[in-house]
Amino acid sequence: MDRLIYTAMTGAKHILSQQATVAHNLANISTSGFRAQVDAFRAVPVIGEGLPTRAFVVDATVAADFTPGVIQTTGRDLDIAINGKGWIAVQGPDGKEAYTRNGSFAINANGVLQTRTGQNVLSDGGAISVPPDTQLTIGKDGTISTVPTSGQKTQISEVARIKIVNPPEKNLVRGDDGLFHLKDGATADVDESVVLHNGALESSNVNPAEALVNMITLSRHFDLQMKLLQNAEQNAAKASQVMVVTG
Repeated sequence: MDRLIYTAMTGAKHILSQQATVAHNLANISTSGFRAQVDAFRAVPVIGEGLPTRAFVVDATVAADFTPGVIQTTGRDLDIAINGKGWIAVQGPDGKEAYTRNGSFAINANGVLQTRTGQNVLSDGGAISVPPDTQLTIGKDGTISTVPTSGQKTQISEVARIKIVNPPEKNLVRGDDGLFHLKDGATADVDESVVLHNGALESSNVNPAEALVNMITLSRHFDLQMKLLQNAEQNAAKASQVMVVTG
């Protein structure tokens, strides 16, 4: 009886964890460059007295879905999308280099180029500072050029070059900050072959219909675990009645 309760309880717990993952993916449908998180159940045998005939499941984060999203034109000079594989280097909350596919940028009050979520966009030399009173353009190779908004508007200056990398996807892991990092904690090298689209953004790769179907399936699985717990309670009650009668 206790094994049935433990198995059903564990299953319900990890189903809730997967529901949270699916909800997180659904919440990021409109997040540019978002990569869906992929979870899976893993069977673990119940160890104890008797034959090993029972198993319970645990939720295991397998990886991220690295399927590219759709590139959508915005016409905004500070929007870029990566064509194919590649990542934009940014400064994470811990100050270390991290990677994102979200190419929606803005310039903060100090003239530093950042993502819309507040991470500094990096070049080989660190954060990128944009001169005031200039119009910024980003080339296909990540080169940032500026033109004065007044005076000699034909004077083009190269400010920096965005660090674009392309490490093997198997070496990437999603951090608690939502950004990707190399598993060994190192930094990736610049990849000259990565091409950018200016004035465009990559959409999230989350499939809303598939995610909703997955959520419904998980809800049914959760209901099944609850029914098992109810059956265990009913069986315990009947066993108690039998013991009272025979006693």
